[in-house]
Amino acid sequence: MTDGLEAALSLTYAWIKAGHVIFVIFWIAGLFMLPRFYVYHQQAAAGSPEERSWIERERKLRKIIITPAMAMVWLLGLTLLYITGAWSQGWMQAKLVMVLLLSAYHGWMIGYGRKLAAGDRSMSGKALRIMNEVPGLATAVIVVLVIVKPF
Repeated sequence: MTDGLEAALSLTYAWIKAGHVIFVIFWIAGLFMLPRFYVYHQQAAAGSPEERSWIERERKLRKIIITPAMAMVWLLGLTLLYITGAWSQGWMQAKLVMVLLLSAYHGWMIGYGRKLAAGDRSMSGKALRIMNEVPGLATAVIVVLVIVKPF
């Protein structure tokens, strides 16, 4: 990186950070909605117009909100990491692990949505409701790591 680019990134730090937080909110909100959509989808009769509506809602949520938001979280987050140089701080390493796990959860939920759209209803509504708690718990841990910086 050139000194000019680094200076420009430093000057825009607050804007990059604001964007990062905004896209985190979009991503987590979508991850809260997706398992709930799957619960309602599974309650719809197979092959019904209602089921087709849920498949389309799920697709839009994934394609328009969740996946682009996750990509922006990573892009802006890594930019912030570059600007701050916080790579070696324990709290940041733990945060990165949590974001990687949340990204894996995201991928798993998208995979389950594809299976569900194909007629595979292998998870119970109760299991999906429990899965709905994952983004909230991950977000709580990440917020504590970023604000408190316990290590």
